[in-house]
Amino acid sequence: MTPLDLVLSPRGIRYAGRYFPCSIGRNGLTADKREGDGATPVGVLRITALYYRPDRIAKPAAWARPISPRDLWSDDVTCPNYNHHVHVPHASSHESLRRSDPLYDLILTTDWNWPKAIPGKGSAIFIHQWRRPGFPTEGCIAFSRSDLHWIAPRIPPGTRVFIPMLQ
Repeated sequence: MTPLDLVLSPRGIRYAGRYFPCSIGRNGLTADKREGDGATPVGVLRITALYYRPDRIAKPAAWARPISPRDLWSDDVTCPNYNHHVHVPHASSHESLRRSDPLYDLILTTDWNWPKAIPGKGSAIFIHQWRRPGFPTEGCIAFSRSDLHWIAPRIPPGTRVFIPMLQ
């Protein structure tokens, strides 16, 4: 591990010599991730993309991609595009990346079960803004808006995210 890896600890995420409080899945951590289980998977993930809402925030980094009203993420285990970025129209079950709330104004995506997704192993492990301190996610990692906006422009693609099984 290096100081430029994101490392989950009991104190939060350690990155660049600092600790950032974060939220994880409502059902804690799991070594056996399943679609819809509400848990955050343990392991080493990598950052694959950075998305942002250009109507709400400035482009955070040169490699960031804007989120449009057509952007979705497939979470249908029967869909050939399961756990992939898709666009409207998309008849299968999906999550909109352009939400009315601010949770996805800035998203770092990870390579959890991607690019060759195994149906049912879980989709969309993102790093995004939390609802409020301590409020759990559906399995993602979430930060305060200010911390996420500090972290995102400093992270290059491929950054490792270490998620150990904590006691």
